[in-house]
Amino acid sequence: MAMACATLHAPMAAAITAAAASASITCYSYEDDGTGSWSLSSGTSSSSSSSPRRQPYRRLLHDEAQRLRRERRSQGSGAHTPRWVRRTPDQMARYVEDDRAGHTYGRHVLAAVRAVRATASRASADMRQAMASFVAKLTFREMCFVLGQQRGWRQARDFFAWMKLQLCYEPSVVAYTILLRLYGQIGKIGLAEETFLEMLQAGCEPDAVACGTLLCAYARWGRHNDMLLFYAAVRRRDIVPSISAFNFMVSSLHKQKLHGNVIHLWKQMLEASAVPDHFTYTLVISSYVKEGLLQEAMDAFGEMKRRRFAPDEATYSLLISSSAKNGRGEQALRLHQEMRVKGIVPSNYTCASLLTLHCKNEDYSKALSLFSEMEQDKIVPDEVIYGILVRIYGKLGLYEDAQLTFEQIDKAGLLSDEQTYVAMAQVHMNAQNYDRALQVLDSMRLRDVKPSHFSHSALLRCHVAKEDEASAEDAFRALSKYGQPDVFCCNDLLRLYMKLGHLHKAREIILKMSREDLQLDEDLCVTVMEFSTDHGIEIFVGQTWGLVIASQLITKFAREGSTDEAKFLYEHLTKLGAKPDDSAIATLIVQYGQAQQLEQAQELFETASTLFPVGGYVFNAMVDALCKCGKTGEAYHRFMELIDQGHSGDAVTISILVTHLTKHGKFQEAENIIFRCLLHDEAELDTVVYNTFIKSMLDSGKLYSAVSIYDRMISSGIPWSIQTFNIMISVYGQGGKLDKAVEMFDAAQELGLTIDEKTYINMLSFYGKAGKHHEASLLFSRMKEDGIRPGKISFNSMINAYATSGLHNEADIIFQEMQKTTHVPDSHTYLALIRTYTAGRCYSKAEEAIQMMLHRNITPSCTHFNHLISAFLKEGQIDEAQRIYNQMKEIGVAADLACCRTMMRLYLEYGCIHDGILFFETACRLLKPDSFILSAAFHLYEHSGRESEAGDVLDAISTHGASFLRSLEMKTSLHLSRSKEQGAKLQQDAAQTAHETLCSSFKL
Repeated sequence: MAMACATLHAPMAAAITAAAASASITCYSYEDDGTGSWSLSSGTSSSSSSSPRRQPYRRLLHDEAQRLRRERRSQGSGAHTPRWVRRTPDQMARYVEDDRAGHTYGRHVLAAVRAVRATASRASADMRQAMASFVAKLTFREMCFVLGQQRGWRQARDFFAWMKLQLCYEPSVVAYTILLRLYGQIGKIGLAEETFLEMLQAGCEPDAVACGTLLCAYARWGRHNDMLLFYAAVRRRDIVPSISAFNFMVSSLHKQKLHGNVIHLWKQMLEASAVPDHFTYTLVISSYVKEGLLQEAMDAFGEMKRRRFAPDEATYSLLISSSAKNGRGEQALRLHQEMRVKGIVPSNYTCASLLTLHCKNEDYSKALSLFSEMEQDKIVPDEVIYGILVRIYGKLGLYEDAQLTFEQIDKAGLLSDEQTYVAMAQVHMNAQNYDRALQVLDSMRLRDVKPSHFSHSALLRCHVAKEDEASAEDAFRALSKYGQPDVFCCNDLLRLYMKLGHLHKAREIILKMSREDLQLDEDLCVTVMEFSTDHGIEIFVGQTWGLVIASQLITKFAREGSTDEAKFLYEHLTKLGAKPDDSAIATLIVQYGQAQQLEQAQELFETASTLFPVGGYVFNAMVDALCKCGKTGEAYHRFMELIDQGHSGDAVTISILVTHLTKHGKFQEAENIIFRCLLHDEAELDTVVYNTFIKSMLDSGKLYSAVSIYDRMISSGIPWSIQTFNIMISVYGQGGKLDKAVEMFDAAQELGLTIDEKTYINMLSFYGKAGKHHEASLLFSRMKEDGIRPGKISFNSMINAYATSGLHNEADIIFQEMQKTTHVPDSHTYLALIRTYTAGRCYSKAEEAIQMMLHRNITPSCTHFNHLISAFLKEGQIDEAQRIYNQMKEIGVAADLACCRTMMRLYLEYGCIHDGILFFETACRLLKPDSFILSAAFHLYEHSGRESEAGDVLDAISTHGASFLRSLEMKTSLHLSRSKEQGAKLQQDAAQTAHETLCSSFKL
C-alpha cells in the first residue's frame, strides 16, 4: 500500500478526540466581580435579591453537581474531579438556552445519532430519507460526532456517504480516522484499507493518529505481516505512531509468542525516538527473556528503572528465574533483595525459582530464610514448593522429614504432579532404598498420573541399581517414545551392560548413539572410551562420531591437568592416522603453557603442524602458551605468522598478547597488533579487547590514541563496561582533563553500571592531584552512602588528596577513621601522612609518623625520609636535613637516586664542599650515573681545587652519555661545612683513594 506524496498535516489528535467521542461538560462558573474570585451567581452582588435568570442557573448547576457527585461515587477512587471554567453572563445564558443538559452537543445532534442508529432495524432503510430533516442543520464537527457514535459498520458507512454529500463537508483526516477506528474494532480490515486508500485519493495526508488506528486494527485481528509492512511504509514517511499504537502492536506480537518480532519492533521504536512507557518495558523484557537474551533484558530493566517506572512482580519473577537458569545466581538474589526493599511480595513461582537456586548451590541456610520470609508474607506454598522442600530434605539426608512432608502433601490433596513423585523417589534412591522408590513410582501410576521422561528416567536408574536388566531395558524403550534418551540414561544402561559382561549389547547401544549423533557429556564420553579402549578403539576411529568422543576425552584430561593421559590418547590416535579436533589440541597446548611446560607445548605444536593442517585454534593456543611462559617476543612473531597465513586471531588471544607485550614494555609491537586489528578487521573485537587496547595506549603514554580507540569503540556499537569507563577516567585524568574524567564517571552512573571501589579510587586520586580536596571529600562520602565500604587504598587516596592541599587536620581525621574500621595502615598510608605533614610544615608530626612505622615493624623507605629532607632543605635548615639523613642511615635504609639528588643539592647550594665530596664518594657510587649528581660533584671538586678528580667526573659524564649541567652554581659560604682543620684532615684522608674510587665507580 503506497501513500500519496504530500506535505504532512499538523497533528490532529486533539481534533479527532473531540470529534470521535462525547465528553461530558462539567459545571461552569463565571467571574462575578473584578476581584478574580470564582462564583456561581449571575454576576450581581451576593446580598442582592434573586433575579429572574438566577434561579435557572442555580437549579441547573445544583442538578449537575448532584449528578457528577453520584457518578464519582460509583467510579470509586479513579473518578475525575469536575473542571470549572470561567463564563461570562452572556455565555451562561446561551448555555442554558441551548438546553444541552450537560452534553457537548444540542438536542438536534442527539436526535441525528438516534435517527442513524434506527436505520439498523430496517433492512431497506435509506440514509438520505432518514437524514432528510437534518440537511443543512449539522456542522462538520457535529457530523463527525454522529459518525463516532455509531456501533454498526453499515450505518457508519452509509452515514459517511451521506456526510460527503453535505455542503459543509470537506475531506478531512478526522472523519476518515473515526471510520477507520470503527472498522478496526469489528474486524472489517478490507473496508478499513479501502477507506485509507480513499483518504489518500481525496488528498488527505494521514497523520500519526490515522496510521496508528490502522496499525491497531491489524494488530487486533492478528494480521501481523500486514501490520509490519504498513509500519515500514509509515516510517518511510517519517511518521511516528503514538506510544499507545506501539503498545498495541507489541502486545499483539507478544500474545502470539513472536518475541523476535517484538524485539525488532522495540529497536525500531528506539530509532524513531518513541518514548516507551511501563507497559512497553514490561512486554519487551519478557520477550528478551523468552528469546534467551538475558543481558539485553537486564539492560532494558535498568533503563526502565532509570525512567522512574516501577517494575511489577511478574517482571522481577521472569528475570529472577532466567538469571537462576543461566548461572547468574548473584544477580537473581540481588533482584530478589530489590523486590523486598520495594515491598513487592514474590509469587510462588518466584519463590520456587529461588529455592531451586539455593538447592542447586547447596545453600540451605538461605533456603530456610526464604521459607521464613514466605511465612511472614503469608505466601501459601504450592505443590512445586513442597516438592523442592522434599529434595532439600533428601540432600541433607533427612529422609524421614522428606517422607513426612510427602505424606502431608498427600493428605492436603496437593499431590498431583509427576515431579513431586519423582522427587520423593530420588530421595529414596539417594538413600539406596530402591524398593521404596519403586513403590512411590508405582503409586503414581495407580493414581493415573501421566508419566513422562522424568519418571521413566527414575525407573531406569532404580532398575540399573538393582541390576534388573529386563526392567531397565523396558524403561529405556519407554523413554525412547519421548525422543532420544538423554546422556545420563544412556550412560546408566551402558554401564549396566559392561558390568554384566553383555558386550554385544554395549556395542549396539554405542553404535545407536553414533547413528543418532548423540552429543556426549564427559561421563558418557569416559564410559565409551573405556569400552572402546578395552575392546578395540579402531572401530570408532574411522567415524566422525568416534573422533568427537576421543577429542572430548583429550579435552577433559587436559582441563583436569592430566596432560600425560591426554598426550597418550593423542599419540594413540595419530598412530592410527586419525586427527583429533583442533580444539582438543589447543586445550592441551594451553594447559602446557599454564604449567610452564613450554617445550612440551612447542613439541605438540610442531607435531600437529607436521602431521595435519592446523587451524587458528592451535596457533592462538601456541601464542597463549608463549605469553604465559614469558616469551612475549616469540609470541608476537608467532601471531604475525598466524595473520600472514590468513588466519584470524581470536579476541581472547589478542587481548592476552597485547596485555603481555604492554606489561613487558614492548609498546611498539602492541601498537602494531592494535592498529592492524582495527584497520583490517581481521578479528571480531569485543568489549574486553577494546579495553585492553585502550589500557595499552594509556600505559605507553599515547593518550590521544587511547581516546581515538574509545571513539571507534562507541561508533562500532561495542557495549561499555565499568572497566571501559575506569580506564577512560585514567586516560583523561593523566591528560589533565579532569572535567572529561568527571563526565565519564557521571556517564557510567547514568547508564546504570555498578560503580565499584576501584572507579571511586581513580576519581579520588585525580581530584587529589588537581587540588580539589572538597570534591574528593564529597565523592568519598557518596561512596560510603552507596554502600561501598572504603578499603585501605581508598583511605590512602583520600589522605593523599588532603596532602596536596596541606590539610593535615583533615588527613588526621581520615587516618583515625581508617584505624577504627580495622584497616591496618601500611607504608603507603604513612607516606601520605608524611606528605601531608610536610606540606603543612608539621615536621615533628612527620617524624612521629616515621617512629610509628618503626614501632609497628614497618620499615620506612628512602622516599619517606626524602620528604622531610626536602622540606628542611627548602626551609634552609641544613642541620635538620643532615640529621634526618643520618637517622635514615642508622636504621639501614640506603639512599636512592632522588635522595642523593636532594643531598647533593643541599651541599652545593649551601657551600658544604667537603661534606658533599664525602657524600658523593660514599653514597652515590653504587647508583646509576645521573647528570645532576655528576655535574654537582664536578663543581664541588672544582671549587675545592681538586682538578684531577673533577676531570675524572667529566670523563665519567662523557662515558655514560650523561649531560653536563653548566647552569649549576656553587654558593659562597663563610662556613665550608667544617672548620679548615677538619676539612684539611678529610682531604688528606681521601686523597690517596679518590682517584681509584672514581675509576671503579664509573668504569664501563
